[in-house]
Amino acid sequence: MKPLRTAGWRPDRGARGLLLGALALLGLIWVLGSPAEAQRVENMTANFAALDKVTASVKQLPIDLNKTETFRSLKITPRVCYTRDPREPPRTSTFVEIDEILIDGKQKRIFSGWMFAESPGLNPLVHPVFDLWLTGCSQPARAPSVRAPGPSPDAGGGPPSDPAAPPPRRRVPR
Repeated sequence: MKPLRTAGWRPDRGARGLLLGALALLGLIWVLGSPAEAQRVENMTANFAALDKVTASVKQLPIDLNKTETFRSLKITPRVCYTRDPREPPRTSTFVEIDEILIDGKQKRIFSGWMFAESPGLNPLVHPVFDLWLTGCSQPARAPSVRAPGPSPDAGGGPPSDPAAPPPRRRVPR
């Protein structure tokens, strides 16, 4: 009697397919489980916009970190200002402390917390006369990596590559 064979099925294919499936699953778990590479960039200046609701005047306020600037009766002191790599979705945040100078000359802390440039309504300054929101950060503390001028090895004598662009993929000979 002949052994029963199903068309196209061989015993060695089942084990190989199972092994390939397990390897693909492990690769997917490794890729999804790896930490994100988007690192925050520390900046030296926090940029705010301030609104005086009584006079309807808006003022741009670039303030260096750990320095205090005054807008009317507010004293604004940013402590940190973070952005992300330009190739990542924007996320700009600052930790800021805001004091109000009262009529008798005393100071009262009216805000201490994080502000987000992309979501100004998430953690706003709540004040009857003034609005203050983060518009961005500037002056990165560490210089971004810039390639040396001149043609890149892959460009074949073309213009220098953009330092913000990801490195080109290299072909591997087979």
